[in-house]
Formats: sequence, structure tokens, C-alpha cells
Amino acid sequence: MQPPPGWRRLLDPESLQAADFLAEVLPQPLHTLGLEGVRKFTAPQPPPRLTQVASVTEDNATWTDSAGVHHSVPVRIYRPHEGRAESAGLPCLLYLHGGGFTVGSLDGVDEVCRLFSSRAECVVVSVDYRLAPEHPFPAAIEDTRAAHGWLVENAAALGIDSHRIAVGGDSAGGGLAAALCLDLQSRGLPQPALQVLVYPAVDDTFARPSWTEFANAPLMGTADALWFLRQYVGDEGVAPSPLLTPLQAPSLAGLASAHVITAEVDPLRDDCEAYARRLEAEGVPVRHRRCPGVFHGFFTEVGAFTKAAEAVTDACASLREVFSGGALTS
Repeated sequence: MQPPPGWRRLLDPESLQAADFLAEVLPQPLHTLGLEGVRKFTAPQPPPRLTQVASVTEDNATWTDSAGVHHSVPVRIYRPHEGRAESAGLPCLLYLHGGGFTVGSLDGVDEVCRLFSSRAECVVVSVDYRLAPEHPFPAAIEDTRAAHGWLVENAAALGIDSHRIAVGGDSAGGGLAAALCLDLQSRGLPQPALQVLVYPAVDDTFARPSWTEFANAPLMGTADALWFLRQYVGDEGVAPSPLLTPLQAPSLAGLASAHVITAEVDPLRDDCEAYARRLEAEGVPVRHRRCPGVFHGFFTEVGAFTKAAEAVTDACASLREVFSGGALTS
């Protein structure tokens, strides 16, 4: 009999129970299910709606690409208190869901967006960007750029303060949030008020120790991450771009302050923490939180993991600080 993997001793009781359940329902690595199988397995159940907000509405951010093709990016808008939205100009968080650029949906992050809206007292705009492999890189970042531009241009009509727009996301969505900050900088546009990066996908080298240490971690191992990357860039890959791998950008100086969340048992952990250290080394204020005892994907499962709600609450504290004009401290 094979000895239990070393990462099991690191998991807290909730995560260990979840890992055992995943081992029963997913005895083989996730990527072996194939594209449709992965999408079926990861499709969210109807969102629980545990957190009440004033309203949730649907809209579309529209843009036109260089070929003249018109695109419409669905967004879901959460408001913490409807009556004050139009008069006060509320702060806003643009949120990007995870899913390896291949799966994920607005419903999958519905509850976490509700928590952000309620506890940070801000409007949350959740982006339903296009997914690979049908829409490979750079489709997701194009939609992210479009959604942010639409939000800034329509801030007044949406009851949002255009000077207090933050960006955030988990996993692939965290990578898109980081890429958006680099993209805005390259175009000479203002930075977001804050970037909330939850175990963001920021590199493609798979070289740091956590990729080996947690190669067979629950839900997503190293082979799964490689498979997701291939869906996004294709078998031939793409030309190097900081919008794909923010950690490889020539400079991170001048980017928005960052609240970075990592999970202890996560193949992406060392990449994410290397990004946080590099941001800090290049003069960007960073608040990094490594959450012990949990694995990749925990953050959006606020009904299942106590540490998920705690991590959201902590991120909301950072949002409230910057929204009120304060500076982020470590």
C-alpha cells in the first residue's frame, strides 16, 4: 500500500474531510476527465445566496476588436445598499473568477461576490469572460480590459466612484487581475485602487518546489495545471507576454497595491509568493496572507471552509482601507 501523501498532515480537519470526499468522487486526476468531463465536474450547483445584498443585476460590457468584430462581455453587478448607490458614488471591485481559463462561471463565485459587496460595502462587478480552448489567449484578458474600461466609462451611470475601482480574482482570475494592472500601466492609464490576488496564476515555468511538493494535491495537481495551460495557449504555445505570465514582466514597479492570498497546500503557492515578494521588492505595497491547512480552490467555497470566510473578511479590510483613502500596510 502506498503511504499517504505528505500534504495530508498539513490540512486542517475541514480540508482533510473535503480532500477525502474529492478522492472518492474524483479518484483520477481532474484533467483525465477531458474538457467536457472537467466542465461537468466543476459546474457549480445553484448558488447558495447565504449573504444578502440590496440587488443583483445583469448587464453587458461591449467592445470592438481590431478586426471590427463586436463583443459583449456579460457582467453581474452586486450592490450593498441600493438607495445610496446612485447618490454616493460607491467604491467598486471588478472580480474575475477562476477555473484555469477553461471552466468557471458567475454562479461559481456568486457567494464570494456577495460577501465582498456586503463586507467591503462596495459594488462588485463579476465578469463572465470568454473561456478556452474555444477562445484561447488573449481572449480572457481582452474581455477583462473591456470590462474595466466599460466600468470606468460608465461609472457615474452605475453609481460608482471611478477613482475607487479595485480589481481582484482567484486562480486564473487572479492572474487576469495582475495582468490587467500591467496592461493599464503599459497604456498609461491609472492603476486600480487595489489588486486582490487569490492564489493567482502568474507563471508558466512550473519550476518552484511547490509544484513537486503538492503535485498530487486535492482538486488540482501539477498535471491538471499543465493541462489547463495547454487549453489556454494551445499545444504550440504563444509568444512570451506579461499578460500571460505577470511574474516574467520586466518591471512591476508602479503597480497597484496588492492583497495577496495563498493556500498552504497548493502547487501554485511558490509562484504566487514569488510574485508577492517581487512586487514588494519593486516598491509596491503588499499585504500577503498564507492560509494554513487549506488547498487550492478553498477561497470561493465560503460555505464549506471557515478559513474562506476569514480570508474574504481580511481582504475586505484591505479594500475598506484603500477605499477610505488609506495606504495599505503589510
